[in-house]
Amino acid sequence: MVIGTDIDRAREELARAESIVALTGAGISAESGVPTFRGQDGLWRNYSATDLATPEAFASDPRLIWDWYQWRRELIAKTTFNAGHSALVRLEAGVADFLLITQNVDGLHKSAGSKALIEIHGNIWTTRCTGCGEIREDRRLDMGLPPRCRCGGLLRPDVVWFGEALDAAAMSKAQAACARCDLMLVVGTSALVQPAASFPLIAKQNGAKIMEVNLERTPISSWADYSFFDKASLVLPRLVLPQP
Repeated sequence: MVIGTDIDRAREELARAESIVALTGAGISAESGVPTFRGQDGLWRNYSATDLATPEAFASDPRLIWDWYQWRRELIAKTTFNAGHSALVRLEAGVADFLLITQNVDGLHKSAGSKALIEIHGNIWTTRCTGCGEIREDRRLDMGLPPRCRCGGLLRPDVVWFGEALDAAAMSKAQAACARCDLMLVVGTSALVQPAASFPLIAKQNGAKIMEVNLERTPISSWADYSFFDKASLVLPRLVLPQP
């Protein structure tokens, strides 16, 4: 394992790879000022995310849940993508077979310009009608609480809540990309939450190099080929140089 010092070798490895998957988590967004909304720092009016991000909570009190999501949307609206997000956009542009898988729902990768993107937990700026099923982007900060669809049905955030299954087609695409990639970047995630935690293992078992960028050691660190313990906004621009 190389820790933080062999950035030139890692950059060459990245440049040689013909198929790359990047997996990102809350760490890359935290550098833009997006709170994690989980754990002690995520408490809101004495509620935890695990109390609010469930279908049961929404069915019981949709206004309360939307009040929480509206507060989150207002916080995220004040942020923007950082140099780490931009480096991944440049990486995508230079690789024929590239996929970015993110656990984040803030939409910053999309705002930065990423196109080969799977948001496995959804996007906080997208709504889904519980009546007609329409899914649409809505970035208004004053939607009315709780907001309603044009059909009159109740809208919900189009995100995956605790107890809900991830989209099967998206998962299949993500797993296939992990199985065939030459190199996988794991950025800003503890690699503990399933099923995303299994993606680096799939890649490693199929012969891919694993390159980790995180502030501290994770369960991946003991078997990653490269581990860089610093901010993604500092490391990724050094790994992915601007195109000549």
